[in-house]
Amino acid sequence: MRVVTLLPSATEIVCALGVDPVGVSHECDYPERVGTLPAVNRSRVDPDAESETINEQVVRAERDHGGVYEIDAELLSRLDPDLIVTQGICDVCAVDSVLVEEAVERVGLDCRVLTTDPHGVGNVLEDVERIGAALDRPGRADSLVTDLESRIERVRERTEGIESRPRTVVLDWLSPPMVAGHWIPEMVEWAGGEYGMADRGARSTAREWDSVLAYDPEVLIAAPCGFALERTVRDRAELTDRPGFADLEATRAGAVYAVDGNHYVNRPGPRLVDTLEAFAGLLHPDRFASDESGFVERLGTRSVA
Repeated sequence: MRVVTLLPSATEIVCALGVDPVGVSHECDYPERVGTLPAVNRSRVDPDAESETINEQVVRAERDHGGVYEIDAELLSRLDPDLIVTQGICDVCAVDSVLVEEAVERVGLDCRVLTTDPHGVGNVLEDVERIGAALDRPGRADSLVTDLESRIERVRERTEGIESRPRTVVLDWLSPPMVAGHWIPEMVEWAGGEYGMADRGARSTAREWDSVLAYDPEVLIAAPCGFALERTVRDRAELTDRPGFADLEATRAGAVYAVDGNHYVNRPGPRLVDTLEAFAGLLHPDRFASDESGFVERLGTRSVA
């Protein structure tokens, strides 16, 4: 079966089910071998710009072009897929289903468009099953879901009944600050934390910095969408230089962390379970082994030149 995946999480799921796509999005980079595949879309935003500039470019692209992404319809036609996997959760994060369906109709492709729209971990597991069925690999999908569910349950069993649940904030953008929603609130709760600034399944929302100060998190995690760990560490002044940052309980306790948001927080794919296990270690190091994931780094108060 010829498959095109237009978001990184879909690429990871398809590959985990034993199928390599024939085309991907410009952001797909895991597993490593997909980096050589043709990219079917391009972004109107410069990913190397500063956070505020990226935010402005997103607003401008939506105003002037109706979205951040453009599909290479000619390439899509040449790839002639049987299945295209896209998403409907966020038109900033990846190509949305409407744009894909318009391109399919324009070039006259005869293929199925499968749209993912997860807002919780359960939805992600359901997407694995749906994609497995579309690929005619239901058994492989069942095995993957069973393994992921077992790992989730192991974490939940060890945090069940914990009375001391640290107030936790995960930011998936730093300027302006955005509190992560969707699957993150339940993951923090499963990891033994309190997540009081967003409800389960809610969209990530820009917040005034004063609201973060008022919540005074005991654990603060910076995981900007689309940024690797190194980029977040480099840009940490966007967080650490904010007024009042040094007075936060998380800062005083040395519990401010940078996490690879691009790979491990913002992608609704199998590696969210890796993130859950890492979160549990950050929130309750007395119950879980110290973090050795390689995608987390502790942040201090000093800026990096």
